[in-house]
Amino acid sequence: MNVAFIGLGNMGSAMARNLIKAGHTLTVFNRSRNRAEELKPLGARVAATPGEAAAGAEVAITMLADDHAVEAVVFGEGNAARENILESLPPNAVHVSMSTISVAMSRRLAAAHAERKQHYVAAPVFGRPEAAAAAKLFIVAAGPAAQIERCRPLFDAMGQTTFIAGDDAPGANLIKLTGNFLITTVIESLAESFALVRKAGLDANQFLDILTNSLFNAPIYKTYGALIASEKFEPAGFKLPLGLKDNRLLLAAAEEAAVPMPMASLVRDRFLAALAQGLGESDWSSIARISAKEAGL
Repeated sequence: MNVAFIGLGNMGSAMARNLIKAGHTLTVFNRSRNRAEELKPLGARVAATPGEAAAGAEVAITMLADDHAVEAVVFGEGNAARENILESLPPNAVHVSMSTISVAMSRRLAAAHAERKQHYVAAPVFGRPEAAAAAKLFIVAAGPAAQIERCRPLFDAMGQTTFIAGDDAPGANLIKLTGNFLITTVIESLAESFALVRKAGLDANQFLDILTNSLFNAPIYKTYGALIASEKFEPAGFKLPLGLKDNRLLLAAAEEAAVPMPMASLVRDRFLAALAQGLGESDWSSIARISAKEAGL
């Protein structure tokens, strides 16, 4: 397929490489052009603007940090003509948003693309950069069924499983935010548990081995348990401020639906405490340092 890929951070770059490897034709754009230039030897064409990348594409994929970044490349007010995705994407082409964005932004994208006779699919992903590199992401896709099927070869090149979450695109974004919330509760509970084990003089690695080979034999416990046991929070696979951003988006969705989420509020305070301690460049699992510090470790 002829694909525009916009957003080449740690996740996006790996996903774009897998699409090229699968034989798709990519035109890429990244705010820092050097990340885009790295894909040129692999056969990608480098565009100067998001609009240039999207012009003539069958599918435009965005993998960006937040609502603000998505708004800039899709709507791009104040730019020269046809520099944004909305103005440049051909009718009947698809915008696949794989970013972790708000439910409200996803609704806005769906409406804007429908108005221009374009299609919109929300397809956020679960998985860290190493999963993206190995094409082992879990993709949650929602939107028109025919367009999801049209994009399935792309999803198959980037992930190990694609879950279909219905025809209402923002539903996929809510599932993604809720999934990330559950990850943060696992991180917080592991952090508190490791603080207790260490304070009692027990071996943290043995504790991890027992947990992950009995009651909690799941990737999420193994991945984050290992990071916390080894206190390896740098380099960050997912930076702490991005975790705080996702937490805020979750709480906004919960407030709109009048659903209290006290654990989410607690995690928000943990993120803020970690930022106050200078952990903004660390992995979001570094909130474990707050539990350790409070335990006097």
